[in-house]
Amino acid sequence: MKKIYLILLVPFFALASESSGHSYDIVARILNFLMFFGILYYFIATPVKNAYKARIEGIATRLDNIQKKLRESKAKKNDALKRVEEAKNNAISLIETSRKEALLLCEKIKAETNQELLSLEKSFQEQKEFERRRAVKNVVVEILNEVFESDSLKIDKNELVNIVLKKVG
Repeated sequence: MKKIYLILLVPFFALASESSGHSYDIVARILNFLMFFGILYYFIATPVKNAYKARIEGIATRLDNIQKKLRESKAKKNDALKRVEEAKNNAISLIETSRKEALLLCEKIKAETNQELLSLEKSFQEQKEFERRRAVKNVVVEILNEVFESDSLKIDKNELVNIVLKKVG
């Protein structure tokens, strides 16, 4: 408030200095300009300052928001990188597990195949032995039938029983 009174009193001092008879137009104009500028400053300074402060605060708020978004983006990026790294580790472990399972399946198939081959070999040997016995039996039956049907060899039943008992025993 004191500034206003001082500004209003300046023209009176200027008029008081004109008493010498010399009128300097430039001095009055400067004083009028200073008064105009003072009044203008008094009425406009506060709104301009408030607008300037609001502008600064707006810029600071936007900058804070941008920095917050940047930090969030970095956090998301780090999280995504961690998930990618975990996925890589999981993929590596899955590949290793798959390889181990493939090897186990291969060994299991080999073992089953070998077991089946042994079983087939045993079955073949049993079938071969069975066929050999059957062939021997057929040959014996044919020879005995020939012997019994031919008249060249006459064997008594008691002798035949003794021969068979010797053969069996």
